[in-house]
Amino acid sequence: MDEDTGYNKVEDVVGCHVEDAVTFWAQNISRNNDILKLSHTLAEVCPQASSVFGNPDFTKIYGGCFSEDKCWYRCKVQQVISDEKCQVLYIDYGNSEILNRSEIVEIPKNLQFPSIANKYRLWGLQIPPDQDLNQFDQGRKFLCSLIFEKDIKMRHRATYQDGTIVAQAEYGKVDIGEEVSKKGFAEKCKSPINANNCKEKKIDVAQCQPWNAKISAPVWENRPNPSGSNRLKGHFGDHIGTIMRNHNHPGNHRPFAKEKVMACDFNTGSNISLAKIKEHQKLIDENEKLIKERDILKGENEVLLQKYKEQESTIEQLNQLVQKEKEASMETLKHLEKTLHTHVGTKMRSLAAQVEVLKEVRLANLNVCFGDDLFRAVNEVTERCLIAPSFLENLEKTWAEYNLAQEMIQLCKNVNESDVLILKRNEVQHNLYSAVEEFIVEVDKIPLSERVTTLQELSGSLEAVYGPASEADETEEVFLQFFAWKQTKLEEFSRVRSGTNASVQSLSTWFSGIIKFFDLTSEVSLKSEEVVGNVDEVLEKVESDICKELEISLVEQDEADKEIILNAYSKVIEKIRQEQHLIAVLQSKYLDSIEFKKQIAEWLNKSPNIDNLLSIKKTLKNLKRRLRWKLVEKNNLEESDDYSEHEITKIREEITGLRNNLIQEIYKEQEEYERLTWLVQKWFPELPLLHPEAGILEYMNSGGLLTVSLERDLLDAEPMKELSTKHPLVCAAVQEQKVLLKGYSVDVNTESKVIERAAKYHRAWSELKEKSGLLQLMFLFLCKSDPLAYLMVPYYPGASLGALQTNTPLTSEEILKVMKGVAGGLHTLHKANIVHGSLHTNNVFALNREQGIVGDFDFTKSVEQRTSANTMTVGSLNLISPELRMGHLASSSSDMYAYGCLLFWLFIGNQEFKIKEDGTPEVDEFDMNHKVKSLLLNLTCSNRMTAEQVLNHDCFLLPDVISAPPHSESGEEVECEKKEEKGEDIINSDNIDDNEEIGPSQ
Repeated sequence: MDEDTGYNKVEDVVGCHVEDAVTFWAQNISRNNDILKLSHTLAEVCPQASSVFGNPDFTKIYGGCFSEDKCWYRCKVQQVISDEKCQVLYIDYGNSEILNRSEIVEIPKNLQFPSIANKYRLWGLQIPPDQDLNQFDQGRKFLCSLIFEKDIKMRHRATYQDGTIVAQAEYGKVDIGEEVSKKGFAEKCKSPINANNCKEKKIDVAQCQPWNAKISAPVWENRPNPSGSNRLKGHFGDHIGTIMRNHNHPGNHRPFAKEKVMACDFNTGSNISLAKIKEHQKLIDENEKLIKERDILKGENEVLLQKYKEQESTIEQLNQLVQKEKEASMETLKHLEKTLHTHVGTKMRSLAAQVEVLKEVRLANLNVCFGDDLFRAVNEVTERCLIAPSFLENLEKTWAEYNLAQEMIQLCKNVNESDVLILKRNEVQHNLYSAVEEFIVEVDKIPLSERVTTLQELSGSLEAVYGPASEADETEEVFLQFFAWKQTKLEEFSRVRSGTNASVQSLSTWFSGIIKFFDLTSEVSLKSEEVVGNVDEVLEKVESDICKELEISLVEQDEADKEIILNAYSKVIEKIRQEQHLIAVLQSKYLDSIEFKKQIAEWLNKSPNIDNLLSIKKTLKNLKRRLRWKLVEKNNLEESDDYSEHEITKIREEITGLRNNLIQEIYKEQEEYERLTWLVQKWFPELPLLHPEAGILEYMNSGGLLTVSLERDLLDAEPMKELSTKHPLVCAAVQEQKVLLKGYSVDVNTESKVIERAAKYHRAWSELKEKSGLLQLMFLFLCKSDPLAYLMVPYYPGASLGALQTNTPLTSEEILKVMKGVAGGLHTLHKANIVHGSLHTNNVFALNREQGIVGDFDFTKSVEQRTSANTMTVGSLNLISPELRMGHLASSSSDMYAYGCLLFWLFIGNQEFKIKEDGTPEVDEFDMNHKVKSLLLNLTCSNRMTAEQVLNHDCFLLPDVISAPPHSESGEEVECEKKEEKGEDIINSDNIDDNEEIGPSQ
């Protein structure tokens, strides 16, 4: 750290980012225009600049797109998080975040200048080492409230090597560092850092050793190069070595070994006595003992020397610590002296700053609220809530009685018993009408729309503040707990604010006395003891009360407070939902009541009759009689020898007119049946019981398909013998529309099954009619003379897939259009729980080569019987799914398999293909559009797509241009095929068996 550079420099800055309680970033006020120009330049340059790829340069400045406002700012890469993300620092503001590489771009060299914002650290403060995360966050917020976007005066004290400026920060007369320290978010530095002491020093052992110290060496230290002298360095080491060398006297060599001395004695002569030999031996033993003792003392001496060196190092470290503590004490003493000199001013500046903050807080929060919005919402849902009205209960009770009366009539099978039930029903019906009228009048008095709007606005405003609501407590004590909490908070705040006002007033009184005392012109006589008094206590009380009020006003609620508020909020939302549900029920009942009143008013005092139906039937009977007579006249005239063409033509025209009138009256009869059916289902279930001759119940059971007014011999039907090998099939014209009459042999058991299956199919078609994707069933009637049931359907010559692909195959675009319609028809059937089970080339039609529809099936057969037909093939491709061949029941999935096989056949034409072991076609070997291939694979696998999923497939939503399916290249072969056919719309009868369904195109 460099204390000399910019020391005591003063600058005005604006705080822009806070890192902790003592560290923040700020921008010099004079650089405001530079920031604006830089922002405009970056907004123009960065969107066209190239993104950063590869390894970013950590020293280079880039442009970064800030995630919150999507604007561009200068930044440096701090860390590479992954291949896609980097952590960056916005150098002109001090904040950082993680960005995608695509949001970091290169900027030109003219923008590569130093950062506008500087990093500052409060002088003489540090974060306490034992501070927890909550205190750290509160300290950061407190510093942010003091400096963020405020004009701060910075007095530079020092600069760190990383560019951080250590400075004293003042906001007006408030010392920001003192405020942070008083709050306990930071503490004074125990040992202020001095740049002159930052350099490391090598320890000189000799300087730490007294000059008069004596180092003793053992007398046996006479061996060459002792290990101790090799480890000593410097002056102290030389001194030790000199002392040791002075103790090494000459001639002190290592004694001889015992064995060597004895050998020598024996060789010197025989005059040596045995006593001398023993004496010598004794000396040798003592010498060896001394040598051992010398080695032991030498080891002990080395240990003591090592301990001495360690203690010497410890003493040196302690001396350094003492010196540092001494310097720190001197600095602290100087600081205390300086603080004492400026204590009053500092105290008053700090107090003035707190008062200024308090004024701003009070101005911003004129009426401090503790959940006032929630309090108002609680009152709204408790005091003004809409309670279920009594007339609603009365209406529901009367409706229940009316439905029960209708159900009893519907279940009644005896006409005599029905009279009593009808009278009771009519009585309940009048009561219901009165209840409905009362309900409508009462609901009109309730402002439901305004209440709905109020509840929606209330829930919207609360959810914007408190977020999604959790499950509420079932008890009502939640609101009581919330009221008690709010009252407690208000009382506490009122008490704290009153205390603050009182203490500030005491301080003002004290200042008034001071002014009078120091007014030399004043005649008021005051003593210094009276004026000064307990001013320290007054100041301490003012500061304490202000801090309490600021804490209550600025600090967020704790977890217990939040739990009380959220519980009350969840309960309010629950009340709102309940009231909204009640309003929805009232509105629904209101609409039902309006409709009931409108419809039942006509039938309150009368019952419907079937006179109109009987009149239509009478007209039909007359028309059929006249038509039969005209048919007899026509036959007689044709058999006579002298008839004229004019008469024949005239009779034929009359017959055609009668037939058209007959069909028109049948349509009227159906309309009357529909009206009666509606009355039966809505208001009068007794009609079928009272008028069994009308056949209302039979009409309802057939879904409106069955008619008794139509007979085969009344139609100009031409038998189609070539297609009638298994079922009678005739073609006729009804009101200039060609139709087919499909005859089914029925008996007592199968007749009801045919009607039931045909009615279910007809109901599915009736929901969407032409948009259903199904072939329409026009009429179903029973033959009076033969056990036959005739089904009338539209006739589409040459429109079946088999006929089209034989003559003029569909193009790829036409195939997609047609098969989308077929998928829609299957979706209609499957939604009605109907499995077709007979989907093949003669039962799927392409109207005008673009509208695909699914034909009907043999209503005399069950779905299992239909799927077992050998006509479920096209060429060598079996349309029966693998699971059906394994004995499983037919399902909508097996229909989708047949659909997929038909689609595959349409695209490949006459090409050969492989069959897998499970019998499914090998789709992958064909070169076709990838979307179509994907669809085919999903239709021929075990986990098949549904018809609804097929409708939403890509190839139907956005069909690509697909190459046309291959077909016969030789025109001669096509002509040959045509010659072999019996006609354009005729299929070889050899290919038709008992299980095949004849389509209306054949």
